[in-house]
Amino acid sequence: MHGWVAYKYGDTTAKDQGRLSLNPIVHIDLFGTILVPAMMYFIPMLLGASSGLLFGWAKPVPINTRTVINNGGYGAAMQVSLAGIAYNLVMATIASVLFTGMMPQDLSLRELIANADQFIFLYFIWMLLIINVVLAVFNLLPIPQFDGAHFITYLSLKLGLNKIAEFFIKMEPYGMIIVIIMLVIDPIRNIVLAMPVQFLLRLLLS
Repeated sequence: MHGWVAYKYGDTTAKDQGRLSLNPIVHIDLFGTILVPAMMYFIPMLLGASSGLLFGWAKPVPINTRTVINNGGYGAAMQVSLAGIAYNLVMATIASVLFTGMMPQDLSLRELIANADQFIFLYFIWMLLIINVVLAVFNLLPIPQFDGAHFITYLSLKLGLNKIAEFFIKMEPYGMIIVIIMLVIDPIRNIVLAMPVQFLLRLLLS
């Protein structure tokens, strides 16, 4: 969705590279989409843990931010930053409506997960809901290199708060380190990720 919004403001970078597509295959990153998730999930289990942590990423959609800003100002750049999050929230909302409408009243969520092979489509809708909620919350976090931080950076520049923008720009090389620390330290992960995800799920399913 970032590419589509950027294209609206005259940036054809994603289109020129064949990345202006909803096809997930064109966005697969060998390292971030396959190797890292596999290692983070299976290595802890090989070391004796009951389960691993599933985490990864796709190839970033190429955006020429200068073109976007030249054509639409910092407001346009803010729209590009929030496009992916907005898409995730729309998908999560659609999935929640389908899930609540199709979920049998006598079937608990625990039973659905335990018998996923018997409720394949319903389980798929549940996973679609979970994935999009997690992605929306995760990308909203003001972590350098992520959409939330990009939004704050452009908002700060729009408001003339250059020191804040400079701080996020300087912190970009450390974004993944911050993410890893956040994911491996339980109290931090629970506060900044698990609790917002649970809140949003309850809101969507209420």
